[in-house]
Amino acid sequence: MPFLQVEGASLYWKLDGRGDAPALVLLNSIGTDMDLWDAMLPDLRQRFAVLRIDARGHGASAASPGDLSLAALAGDVLAVADAAGLGRFSLAGVSLGGMIGMELALRAPDRLERLALICTSATMDSAAWRDRAATVRREGMAAIADLAMTRFLSDAAEPALAETVRRQLVAMDAQGYAGCAAAIRDMDLADRIAGIICPTLVVTGTRDVSTPFAGHGDYLLARIPRAAHVAIEAAHLAPLEAPQALAEVLFAFLKS
Repeated sequence: MPFLQVEGASLYWKLDGRGDAPALVLLNSIGTDMDLWDAMLPDLRQRFAVLRIDARGHGASAASPGDLSLAALAGDVLAVADAAGLGRFSLAGVSLGGMIGMELALRAPDRLERLALICTSATMDSAAWRDRAATVRREGMAAIADLAMTRFLSDAAEPALAETVRRQLVAMDAQGYAGCAAAIRDMDLADRIAGIICPTLVVTGTRDVSTPFAGHGDYLLARIPRAAHVAIEAAHLAPLEAPQALAEVLFAFLKS
């Protein structure tokens, strides 16, 4: 299995699809791993060289305890892309993955072709994320599982899917989750995203109560130059709840 050793972490990644195809990097939300994209992967890898990465402390990636930053997480993506032999690439990120994508677009604009921001935001409640990080460090992942699940999926999701997501969430490394929660707590994207120059698509979920269009998606659209918007019927984890609809949206954007 491919692991990349970087300072303070061991990063797990997979490269699927056609080697001669355009490169697409997929980043997961906080509290999930690269399995988030499984339902979409068969279609995506027919058209792209697909690089998936488990964020520090998520899935098979290990990380030292402590706070993380979006800058460090964006650096991880570039390091893995280099290890995978990718130069320029497009990126689709959900929630935390979209935040990392925005940071990367600002720090390394020469590497990014297109950016798809899925159920994400540049403005979150820092006090809430401070409290969440403290809670999981003190009490473990089970302490925030109920809250997270009300945001991850809607009542329309299959019960078996919800149970799988909850089981993975409770089992994940609490220190890794808390470290990434600190990155969300401390992010400073709001006043910087006007500097994003690559074509950008904002995807919002009509059932997303965590980062809905109002106050989140609309903020991105108002500040990222020439950003486009598509809404799909999904809650926060759109790749799980609406994989076909999201795949069609991504195909249209990435070939335009």
